[in-house]
Amino acid sequence: MGNSTDYRSSNVPGPSGAADLVLTNGRIYTVDAANPWAEAVAIRGGRFVAVGGNGEMERLIGPRTRVLDLKGRFAMPGLYDMHTHPDLKLAPGYAGYLEVGVEDPTPEQVRQAILDYAAAHPGDGWVYGQYFVRYTFKQAGLVPDRHWLDSVLPDRPVAILDRSWGCMMVNSRALELAGIDADTMDPRHGYIERDSVTGEPTGILVDGAYALMHAAMPPTPQHALKRAYREGVWFQSGHGVVGTKYVHVCEHRLNALKSIDQAGELSVRVEAAISWQDDIFPVKRRWELLAGERHYYRSARLNANAVKFHFDGTHESRSSYLSSAWPGEASWRGHLNLTPEHITDMVVDMDRRGIRVIAHCTGDGASDLFLDAVAEARRRNGYSGVRHQCAHSTTLLDGNLPRFAELNVTAEFSPVGWFPSSFANARAVFGEDRMQRAYNFKGVLEHGGVAVMGTDWPVSSINPWIGFEAMVTRENPFGDEEGCFYGNPISLEQAIRVMTLNGAWCMGIEDKAGSIEVGKSADLIVLDRNLFDVAPKGNIHDTQVQLTLLEGEVTWDRHGEFDGTEHAAVWQRELPNF
Repeated sequence: MGNSTDYRSSNVPGPSGAADLVLTNGRIYTVDAANPWAEAVAIRGGRFVAVGGNGEMERLIGPRTRVLDLKGRFAMPGLYDMHTHPDLKLAPGYAGYLEVGVEDPTPEQVRQAILDYAAAHPGDGWVYGQYFVRYTFKQAGLVPDRHWLDSVLPDRPVAILDRSWGCMMVNSRALELAGIDADTMDPRHGYIERDSVTGEPTGILVDGAYALMHAAMPPTPQHALKRAYREGVWFQSGHGVVGTKYVHVCEHRLNALKSIDQAGELSVRVEAAISWQDDIFPVKRRWELLAGERHYYRSARLNANAVKFHFDGTHESRSSYLSSAWPGEASWRGHLNLTPEHITDMVVDMDRRGIRVIAHCTGDGASDLFLDAVAEARRRNGYSGVRHQCAHSTTLLDGNLPRFAELNVTAEFSPVGWFPSSFANARAVFGEDRMQRAYNFKGVLEHGGVAVMGTDWPVSSINPWIGFEAMVTRENPFGDEEGCFYGNPISLEQAIRVMTLNGAWCMGIEDKAGSIEVGKSADLIVLDRNLFDVAPKGNIHDTQVQLTLLEGEVTWDRHGEFDGTEHAAVWQRELPNF
């Protein structure tokens, strides 16, 4: 696969005559209100040149036109996953870091994984990796802290991430090497859990605080990042994704993305958001990137014209910033990582520069402050044309639902706590009232706003069809937890639009992509089922994508319809258990 290098002048017409590719005999849902269904499409020069019936394609079929008979199969525009982190999932393994390898590991499984890794990697180097889960320690009557890790491996630095990416557990040796002690100040965008009497670090670093630990480690090797992005986009193509956002990057990661882009291996459009804070890893030269160096990475498929802010934390650690006190608390509302003044000034500044702000807001108080900041940016700058993005939007105030449309802000719902995560645990932490308002696609859409979905891989599965099904059922796709999900479902048509045209709008390319219309980019996926012919519950989450086209180029061909090579076998060998 290759990125197009046909940089045609705007004064020279594109290719004319016969189509490059014609798809016939399909059930094609276009997401074009004026022409919602089609039987066939013709593609030339990476764009749709005809959308309609089989007969309309005959004049466009020449001796070199490739014709594919869909044989009644269902097709639709490609999907947009608006929040992912393939580097965080894949690069640690390719770098040789620790991988516990269990979805909800017990403390004993974490302990054994650490010992096995240390034995396989002798010496005094770091033991770093993923994951532990705090609630499995609680279930076992244990406290995850440096003392527990010291009992496992005291002589080498150990650091292990929580599955939610909301915190890191480290041992005493790691704290020593990072220079973290009772006198170390908390970073504004996170905090160090401390002993209530001595003030000494317990070994739990929350949110941006664990960037202090990463600063003491060697950076992720470039070879691991390149492989992570290369295989990450390939995996996304296999799920029908044509556009995505990688919402934590630095210069180191942008160089890896640019490398695979130039090699023609970027099989999805990527908007990369530069980290404003040292949330996960240290970000060097961020101001140089934001001042203009970000344009160095720009191509048809790569864009770094966005910045990622972490306004608050996660509900697992009760650091989401709420509009009122957390359940069972007198006054604790969570943690705001930036002052409201900082938030407002930065949003106004980025808006003036034409840079999209993607703001992590899991609490309804954080999203409220973000919308206030965007309103101030609109007041000072006028409408800049920049569509800012409220990331996660886990729970929103009802009064804020109309503001997404009023301010042209995207409501992105990322399924942290979505299926297959535990609802019982989420309800216990967040409270029943707020969980009834969680992931409120319906509320935003009913008020005329634009809602999109991001998988937030690796916090949740990279498979977008899991969230797709949950949107239209609000029930567990896997049937292993009783009862309905909180909130109200949306229709299948709305869900398709959320995953296609709304995603293109979120990337600022809705005039060029996101629906199957003449003149738009030839992005299309062929599925193994007609979504309109199956009962949504239990029948969407395991949808298989048979063919993915991006700009008329085949980026996924499950059954070798174009090259005679089935991708499915390779898929299972190279990318298991995602």
